[in-house]
Order: sequence, then C-alpha cells, then structure tokens
Amino acid sequence: MLIGHVKYLNVKVLTLLVGMCLIAGALFFLVRFADADLASASQPRPDAQAATQERKDDQDRDNDQARKDDRDKRQPDHFVRSRPKNVVWGGFPIDRPPVLTMQSEQTVRIDALSQSGATGAISPADFFAFFGVKPQDVLQDLTDFWKTIPAAGGTRVRYGPHILTGPVYIAGAAPGDTLEIQILDINLRVPYGVNNTSPMGGVLGTVYPGFRTGDTGLNTIPPTGTIPDVRQHLYRATKSRGRDVAVVTDGIEVPLAPFMGVMGVAPQTGVFVQAPANDQNVFGVQSSWPPGPFGGNMDLRDLTAGSTLFLPVFQFGAQFYTGDSHSAQGDGEVSGTAIEHSLSGVFRFILHKGQTLDFPRAETATHYIMMGTDLDLDRAMRKATLEAVKFLVTEKGLTEAKAFSLASIGIDFHAAEVVDTMQLVSARIPKSLFVKRSHDDGSKDR
Repeated sequence: MLIGHVKYLNVKVLTLLVGMCLIAGALFFLVRFADADLASASQPRPDAQAATQERKDDQDRDNDQARKDDRDKRQPDHFVRSRPKNVVWGGFPIDRPPVLTMQSEQTVRIDALSQSGATGAISPADFFAFFGVKPQDVLQDLTDFWKTIPAAGGTRVRYGPHILTGPVYIAGAAPGDTLEIQILDINLRVPYGVNNTSPMGGVLGTVYPGFRTGDTGLNTIPPTGTIPDVRQHLYRATKSRGRDVAVVTDGIEVPLAPFMGVMGVAPQTGVFVQAPANDQNVFGVQSSWPPGPFGGNMDLRDLTAGSTLFLPVFQFGAQFYTGDSHSAQGDGEVSGTAIEHSLSGVFRFILHKGQTLDFPRAETATHYIMMGTDLDLDRAMRKATLEAVKFLVTEKGLTEAKAFSLASIGIDFHAAEVVDTMQLVSARIPKSLFVKRSHDDGSKDR
C-alpha cells in the first residue's frame, strides 16, 4: 500500500515538473519574440533613419555657420570708416575709386553716418546742443563731414540727401551677376537719433503722389530744431525690460531694430530712377532719394541683423554703398523719416556669377521678401505681386495660376516705404508655407 502511494506521488511530481517546464519554455519564447518585436519596432525604417540623419546634418551645418558668423561679427576681414574720403553725399556715382576691394565670401564692417545734424548751416555740435547732447558725444567723423559741405565753406558735391559710405568693390563682379549681402550685425554708434515731423511732411506732403488741392496737414509747432516749420524729435536709446528702446513719452517705448535704410550698387549706365520731388540729375549721377533696381533707399525695415539682401549687378565690381541708417521705423515711414541714427554694420558679400535678378529681393529667418516700386502705390502693389508670383514659379515650381492663388491666401503685402515719391511695396512670403514631406502627397495641381 505504501509502495503504491509513493508511485502515485512520483507520477504526480513528474507531471508537475513537466508542466512547469512547458510553461517556462513558453514564457522563454514569448519573452524572446517580444524582445525581437521591440527591437524591430525601435529600429528606424530606412526612410525615417535618413530623415533623422538629414536633420542632424542640417543642425550641424547651422551650428557651424552660427559659430562662423559670430566669429566674423567680432573679427571681420575688413573695416571701412566713415571718414570724409570714404563717403558720398546723396548719390551712386559710377566708377568712383573703391574705398575697399574685397573677395567674395569675405566680411567687412562699414560705419555709416546719419545726415541729421550734418548737412545744415550750423555744426553738428551746435545742432545737437539744442537737444542736450554734449559736444564729446558727437561723432568726430560727422563733424569732419560737415566741414566739407558748402554751408561750412567746403566744396563737396551734393547728389541727394543721404550720406553714403562706399563704394566697396567685390572682385570679379560683372554686369549680369547677383550680389548677396548677408547682414551679420548692426550696432548703434551713438545713444541717440532724430525723427522729423512737419505739417505737410511725408505722406501728407504736397509732393506726395496722392496729394490733391485742398488736402490738409497737421499742426506741428516746432519748439526745438533748426529747420523752419519742422519739429525735430531726439530719441535716446535706453534699456527697458532687457531690450533696447526709444522712449517717446512716459509710458510709450518703441523697440529698436537697427537697419540700413540705403543699401545699393552702382546703377546701370545712363538709366536713372527719377521722380518730380527728387533732386535733379544735374551731375549725371543717380540720386539716393528714390529706390530702384539697384536697391538704394528702400527703407525696408526687415533688413536687420540676420537678414540677407540680393541685388542685381550693373557695373564691374558691383560698387556697393550704404547709409541712411535707422534705429527704428514703422512700415511706410509716414512722417518722412525714421529714427535717423548713425550705425555700424558687418556684412558678408557673396558673388553669384551669371545669376541675374530683375529687381532686389531679401530673405529673413522666417520670410522671403519680394519688392515692387512705382510712383503710383497701386502699380507698386502690382509689381510686388508679379515678383512674388515669379519667385513661386521659378523657385518653388508652382504654375502661375497656383502661385497667384497662394499670393492671395498666404502672403502679406506691406507698404514698406511710401515717402520718397517712389513707393515701395514688399511681399512677405512665409517660409513656413513650404513643408518638407517624406512621400508624395498625391497633389497634381501645382
């Protein structure tokens, strides 16, 4: 009896052991296959892996470029000061000897002078004393420039209103090329700038294309300043909540966003952009007053540090000029001036051989910017629209019909500058419209 009971227990134990082995084996295979599935799931597909690597490569390139830009801001290859010999008064003379000749992809710091206080009958020191600026806070090169103009006994020729530094020649540049100007940095040279208002100034002026007999102006009585009927407002740059601002009145601050109002190249020989209110071409030199295909007085406030301007080249060396520097401006510049402020900018020039533009264009971190100019604001708008459509067709592969549609539903048009009789409209095309896809979305109507 005892022996039979033992045999029964042995069979039971053996059965239990076999069952446990089977369960353990099943669990082993389940875990093994689960690990394999997880490993397979965590392993990127070839297309996803390529996309990840592409993003990493893009980030590495961006980081390398940022380090290079930062280094070039601090130590550009060249430096052009705004000494009297390096500046022109209000025009773009062709074949003026270069103040600097540099290679494509090199960098240069260029000082610019504001015309405020530098082109009148009294010295810059006397002018700025009206606003409480001490003589030692007036730029020496501004005073030196003033000494060269007829009002101070000098003989300098005046082609237009702005003080321009240049020309800078780019070696190898020739008509039909495109000059890329990367704006790496822009700094204030003094802690103050000037804005002008007058009863019929800017868009209210009698020379404005929309002026009609009987149009009224404003009551701007000038308690300060040196120009009759013109109120001159000096704004000091200061820090507020971690940013640079101009204090307009107690409780009103305008953020500073410095940019060069004039950036241009020597224009096409014998072709002038002219408007009734502008300086006449008595010397056969393009005035700096109106913008044109050569760039010039665009007053495009988007051209701050980090942006890029593209200009068509019309003359050998390109012959780049800059000036009319501003620390803050609203679209339109409706009073006729921004905060006119002496600045210093660092630029990198890149020459694109054989690539031709019909008109300037710009690019920021977030937008492509096309432009159109005309005496008539409606026509300027039409031209900016056509430039935007052309860009979308040639650069993004759309049909004209689809590009025109996109221009209406996704692009903003701004009256960028409307006070120099030649009016400029900018088309800001958001880069966010162009989404990278890993596969064809099936769209056929481009």
